[in-house]
Amino acid sequence: MKALVTRLDSFGDVLLAGPAVRAVAARAERVTLLCGPRGEGAARLLPGLDDILVWDAPWAGFEPPPVDRAEIDKLLDAIDADTALVLTSFHQSPLPTALLLRLAGVRHIAADSADYPGSLLDVRHRRLPHAHEAEAALDLAGAAGFPRPDDGRLRVLPPPPTAHLTGPRPYVVLHPGASVPARAWSPERCGEAVRELTAAGHRVVVTGGGGEKDLTAHVAGRHGLDLGGRTAAPELSGVLARARAVVTGNTGPAHLAAAVGTPVVSLFAPVVPAGRWRPYGVPYVLLGDQDAACAGSRARTCPVPGHPCLESVTATDVLAAVEKVMKT
Repeated sequence: MKALVTRLDSFGDVLLAGPAVRAVAARAERVTLLCGPRGEGAARLLPGLDDILVWDAPWAGFEPPPVDRAEIDKLLDAIDADTALVLTSFHQSPLPTALLLRLAGVRHIAADSADYPGSLLDVRHRRLPHAHEAEAALDLAGAAGFPRPDDGRLRVLPPPPTAHLTGPRPYVVLHPGASVPARAWSPERCGEAVRELTAAGHRVVVTGGGGEKDLTAHVAGRHGLDLGGRTAAPELSGVLARARAVVTGNTGPAHLAAAVGTPVVSLFAPVVPAGRWRPYGVPYVLLGDQDAACAGSRARTCPVPGHPCLESVTATDVLAAVEKVMKT
């Protein structure tokens, strides 16, 4: 059996699909993941995959491309699967993807769908209310004939050595960036947390992508170790794996930390539900007002002046949370 799993969203979404991918891999002869460009880095960390297809879907992402018939035809030619699992978030429809898979000749397709699927789905599953995204994906896999083969936790391939980047252990990681502004703690607050953690005796490593070097330099200041732009996804997994705790927003590195077994202090803006997107399978503390006015809005930019859901969190709160998760 040749199986295809699709998850067209971001880095963290693909990591949360990992347990379902392993469930499929336990039964299928070959497993391909179809993901978007923002999820490719995470896809290349997942165990259980034989191939990866990357496609920028017109209905996914923050800046979706126009519909391009030639690109769609190219994708249809590349898909070679007997069965498919279409993974989506609770608010997304799987039907555009299912239509393309039918056109590509996939005979058996399973997805969570609140909408009537017509002939597009063979398994129309209903996810449990408020299910975590990782659990929802595993439940769908089970309904499609792929029961969970293990404990269902997030996992990635063994990370490379990173001591040459971080220096000696122990240390705490602070990752100040986020995919959208509404999910990010301010640089000023992040810098205060670096200073507070350092004053309490913790070494602090500040991480960020290539486009975040100014941010990480500002946050690290004179007290933290700035690794901005120096860690691709495999190296970042290694840096997080060696940390005693990771402080970050609701963004991909929170799920990568969980995948390598490191506790997380999550500065969680409630624009999406924490029950569905919190760090999964590791000790964690959520910081931020989960009942704020922006709750459930899926806003990319905070609609409330001053970003109070996160700016109400202090460096002292973060220090207390870090010391709590390190004891669990």
